[in-house]
Amino acid sequence: MPEESVPAPESAPVPESAAAPAESLKPAAPVATIAEIGRHEGQSVTLQGWLYNLRESGKLVFPIFRDGTGSIQGVAHVKSVTPEVFETLKHLTHESSVIVTGKVRADKRAPGGYELDVEDVQVVQRVPESDPYPITLKEHGVDFLQERRHLWMRSPRQSAILRIRAEIMRAAAEYFDMNGFIRTDPPILTPAACEGTSTLFPVDYFGDPAYLTQSGQLYVEATALALGKVYSFGPTFRAEKSKTRRHLTEFWMVEPEVAFMDLEGLMELAENYISHIVQSVVKNRAAELEVIGRDVAKLETVKAPFPRLRYDEAVELLNQAHKNGQLEQAFEYGNDFGSPDETWLSSQYDRPVMVHRYPADVKAFYMEPDPKDPRYALCVDVLAPEGYGEVIGGSQRVSSYELLSARIDEHKLPREAFEWYLDLRRYGSVPHAGFGMGIERMVSWVCALDHVRETIPFPRMLNRMYP
Repeated sequence: MPEESVPAPESAPVPESAAAPAESLKPAAPVATIAEIGRHEGQSVTLQGWLYNLRESGKLVFPIFRDGTGSIQGVAHVKSVTPEVFETLKHLTHESSVIVTGKVRADKRAPGGYELDVEDVQVVQRVPESDPYPITLKEHGVDFLQERRHLWMRSPRQSAILRIRAEIMRAAAEYFDMNGFIRTDPPILTPAACEGTSTLFPVDYFGDPAYLTQSGQLYVEATALALGKVYSFGPTFRAEKSKTRRHLTEFWMVEPEVAFMDLEGLMELAENYISHIVQSVVKNRAAELEVIGRDVAKLETVKAPFPRLRYDEAVELLNQAHKNGQLEQAFEYGNDFGSPDETWLSSQYDRPVMVHRYPADVKAFYMEPDPKDPRYALCVDVLAPEGYGEVIGGSQRVSSYELLSARIDEHKLPREAFEWYLDLRRYGSVPHAGFGMGIERMVSWVCALDHVRETIPFPRMLNRMYP
């Protein structure tokens, strides 16, 4: 896997030192970030960051600096700065931390439209030549980069992905906050599973068994019946031993829940929600989408309404695709969709497709059966286009005490752990619905990534707990 970072050229030895004392690092001009550099055209500013790359051309040096908000090329001529500054720039090593002062100059040829005519530079900490920054432009394998994830994040592509992730998370909360939802945080430690214990991490809770949560859903159902419209936003854990490109053992989930909402209302909420998130990224992170090479036109089409298919209709499409040689295997009616099925279905549309009313037998115990045909559950999966598969799963919840009680027994769940959940049906039960959206799967789709491991700062997978 190639990496964008480039090491500094060979240079004459320069004394190596620890980080400079704070009192010596006094900015010579107002401090600015690279992201806002255009506001200071013609002015001298101070940037605080790191050397990303350096090249020389005769009596000119061209250092490229990054500061976490972006990157900018500096320019220094041997006669435009003091000999000390020129030598310092010339012998800087890759990823050395610096404080740079210079005049902002517009240049249409430059990435971002601006360059910095360097006036002064202070070295905060110089990376020693004897132990250079390990990530270079040469080909690096996935394992090499994952072992150095703490450094890999500094590269332009990885930094852009993480900024897009932050925008997705911001927009995800913004939509609910603007539409009358109250954020309520469920516990991470739970006494029982939401969908069975086979995919949970057990922990010893002062001598009693407990689990790391796989979903906050049951708890936000409780807060929805107190507050009406709620959502939770936090980490969740799945212990399934999967090595696919879509799976992490630790990830972030957004889970809204709404009292007096049915499946139709839930599907409308989901399509408006996804549209808001994607269009927020298109509007606010255009520069980052360009860095990662994302086809923005494919994101611009993601607007409600989304196409909708019943499970039965989706099965017919899959089996027709098999007959046409587009899928290797025929789909067996009654099963849940696997990754190849979701990939093919979602690839047929230019925006997410909503598949609803799956057979109740393959869905969770808390899903309300369709009153028109109880063989089906009032549920929906939202499949992202371009083959990225499920990004949202949700349902209308069982509102009957008798039915929920019977379902708990049928699934052989520990009844004592669900008495509080049954109370929600004993005392003032109403129709209600909600869904879960995995942040990392959204990031994977929006950024068009091949693997979900690049969607989170420090991925946790089946065989990875470092760094």
